[in-house]
Amino acid sequence: MGAGTIGAGLLANVPTAKASGGLTPGDAALLRFPAALELIEADFWIQYNELGGVQDPEVPGGTGNDAYREAIEVLDEDMAIYIHDNTDDEITHHTFLNAYLESKGAGPANLDPFRTLMGSTATGVNPNLIGHRLTNLTQLTIDTSWWTRYRDDSHNPDLDPNHVFPQVVPTLAVNQHTAIPRTDADTTDPNFLQAIANTAAFHFPTIEQGGNSLYPSLALRATHEEVLRILISIGPTETMHFQTWSDKAGNAPMLTAVDPVTGVSVMFPDLSGGGELFQNNLIMPEPCPFLDRNLPVVSIIRPTKTEGVATGALQFLTDMGLFIGQSPAFFAYMTQLAQAADATHHTRS
Repeated sequence: MGAGTIGAGLLANVPTAKASGGLTPGDAALLRFPAALELIEADFWIQYNELGGVQDPEVPGGTGNDAYREAIEVLDEDMAIYIHDNTDDEITHHTFLNAYLESKGAGPANLDPFRTLMGSTATGVNPNLIGHRLTNLTQLTIDTSWWTRYRDDSHNPDLDPNHVFPQVVPTLAVNQHTAIPRTDADTTDPNFLQAIANTAAFHFPTIEQGGNSLYPSLALRATHEEVLRILISIGPTETMHFQTWSDKAGNAPMLTAVDPVTGVSVMFPDLSGGGELFQNNLIMPEPCPFLDRNLPVVSIIRPTKTEGVATGALQFLTDMGLFIGQSPAFFAYMTQLAQAADATHHTRS
C-alpha cells in the first residue's frame, strides 16, 4: 500500500464511539497519544540500548558496541544499566497503555506501518531492525534550553511564554548531529566518538523532560478517574528519568569536534563553574513563579499549561529531527492523535 493508504487505514480504525467501561472517546484519546509517543520512545531507546546498554533477555536484540559504550561510560560508569532500564520502562509504558485501551474496547496506537527508517549499521545493532526503525538518531537538532529553564528562579514558560531560556550547548541547537555511530567508521576517532556520546547524553534528558510535562498536562483533561490515575502514575517515572539524565549530561567532557561526514562542528562547554544557570551539579528544580506572581515561588514541573500540549509535543519532536525520513502518512496519523488529545476537555463534576 502507498503511504497515504496506510495512514488512511490506520485513522479509520481509531474508534470514535464511546467505549465500554466508562471510557469516553476523549479519555481514549488522552491515552492513545502517549501510547504512540511511548512507542516512539521505545524505538529510539532500543537503538541506544543495542549499542550502549546492557544486553540481556529483558531488553534483547543487540550485542553492544564496546567503543560507543566506553565513550558513554565516560559520563558515568553506570550508564549502560541506566540506558537498559529506561528502555525497559518505555516498552512497558506503551505495552500497558495499548493493552488498557483494548481492554476497554478502544483502538490502540499502531505505528508498525511506519517502521521504515534505516538506523545505524554499526557493530552491535540488531541486524533484523536495520531499515525498520521509527526514529532517526543521526540528524538531531537538540534544544537544550530545558537546562536553564529548570534553573531559572524568575521565569516560568507558563507565565512568560515569550521568555527565551539560554541553550546550555548552543551548537547542538543548530545543524544536525548524530547521537549514535552511523557506521563503524564513526568509532575510529576517539574525540568524535566522545562527541557522539555527549550528544546522546544531552538528548536523553531533552526527551524525558517532554514527558515530564506532557503527562500532568494531559491528566488535567481526564474525565475517567482511572485514566487520571494512569496518567499521574506514569508521568512521575518520566520525571525520574529526566532527573537521572540531567545529572549525567552535566558530566559530559568539554570538547570540540567536527563531523567527518557532514562537516558540522559541535562544542561542549565546561559547565563546572557556570553559575546558577549553567553549573553542572545544580540539578534540583529551582523554585519559580507559578499561577500568579503575587504567590510565593515554588519548585514545580514546568510547563504544565494544557492548551495545545499534544500538538506542541509532536512539533517539538519533529523539530528535533527525530522523524527525518518519515512518510506523510506518519505525520498525518500522529497529528490526528495529537489533535484528538488536545480537543479533549475535563468534564467531571
